[in-house]
Amino acid sequence: MTVSRQRPDDSARPVPELDEARRTASGEDRSLHVRRALERLIGVAATEGNAVLPLRNGDEIFPAMLDGIASARRTVDMMTYVYWRGDIARRFADALADRARAGVRVRLLLDGIGSWQIEKDLVERMSEAGVIVAWFRKPAYLSPFKQNHRCHRKVLVVDEQLAFTGGVGIAEEWCGDARNPDEWRDTHFEVRGPAVDGIAAAFAQNWAECHDELFDDRDRFVPQPPAGQAVVQVVRGSASIGWQDMQTLMRVIVELAEQRLRLATAYFAPDPYFTELLSQCARRGVQVEILLPGPHADKRVSRLASQRHYASLLEDGVRIHQFQPSMLHTKIVTMDGIVSLVGSTNFNRRSMDHDEEVMLAVLDRDLTATLDAHFEQDLERSQAITPGQWERRPARQRAKELAITPIRRFL
Repeated sequence: MTVSRQRPDDSARPVPELDEARRTASGEDRSLHVRRALERLIGVAATEGNAVLPLRNGDEIFPAMLDGIASARRTVDMMTYVYWRGDIARRFADALADRARAGVRVRLLLDGIGSWQIEKDLVERMSEAGVIVAWFRKPAYLSPFKQNHRCHRKVLVVDEQLAFTGGVGIAEEWCGDARNPDEWRDTHFEVRGPAVDGIAAAFAQNWAECHDELFDDRDRFVPQPPAGQAVVQVVRGSASIGWQDMQTLMRVIVELAEQRLRLATAYFAPDPYFTELLSQCARRGVQVEILLPGPHADKRVSRLASQRHYASLLEDGVRIHQFQPSMLHTKIVTMDGIVSLVGSTNFNRRSMDHDEEVMLAVLDRDLTATLDAHFEQDLERSQAITPGQWERRPARQRAKELAITPIRRFL
């Protein structure tokens, strides 16, 4: 399948490896074909023997992360885009400070824009305890061009053998269990096994830009023993120009889908290329379902950027649902019950073109089944958008969708 891509620095070409994988997978283990397509086209080897545990909403996510920090004996490396306010922000600051006072090397990397709301006394408290706090691209010291490229990764690595990544930020908005507008819906993941090294590398890549010391004698570089059955490829997206690995990852999964593709994302603002890619996926008979924020979306302009794509997607058979109880902040793709993409990447231009991201391609049918079950449970609390309903939307709504056109590449 070939999709025309209108970009000044890129011309579309057929991807024969994908067609070959699709043709030869019948009667064989499709998981192997998906793995080889991802490894060959992205150039990042997958690792075996991983355990990937999904944690749903703050009631599960934050206790697991705090317990992980409390268990640290040598190192804690943490990076986040959002570190805001509230009791949970103080609890994380106290936990990190406690480990630093106990002699653990604790490093905290904050995005210069995403974490601007952090309380200054928390930073001071951590620094005084020995936490090494660094900032990724503070706006005051950057050109306007670099300011647009942010570190959106969420990573916590403890003692080199336990990692967490996903969508959650450190703020009271993520507390609770997505029961009301004050409790955001999100999923984070606890990871053990060889894939921890890839997640740690995502931290190291950004830390190297912000601090002179990349590692010290606390880093043992220990082997990673098997911890489970999941095959995991860790893909890093970089704040740069041109086609990125994150775009290739998404493209491969959409093009390889044969039965069902499910996408749950906080911000859905793809360029015309990826919009058409989803439409073509649906037109060839794949059941394509997209779950997006509903009335409690935190960024109205991003929601308008999503809605400008609804008409063409619905016309081609894509099913679109809007989550009703609270802000939906998940970043999950599942395909054919075989593979799941989980991490920090939204299905928008900002994540795929501009920001530092990390995504895990997890080949594990049990995990994918669990995430599909979570998706179905979320659909029960969502509202479907039908073609007829959307066609009857008022002129004022259409005008708002059109108005964001000049800035859509930044969303």
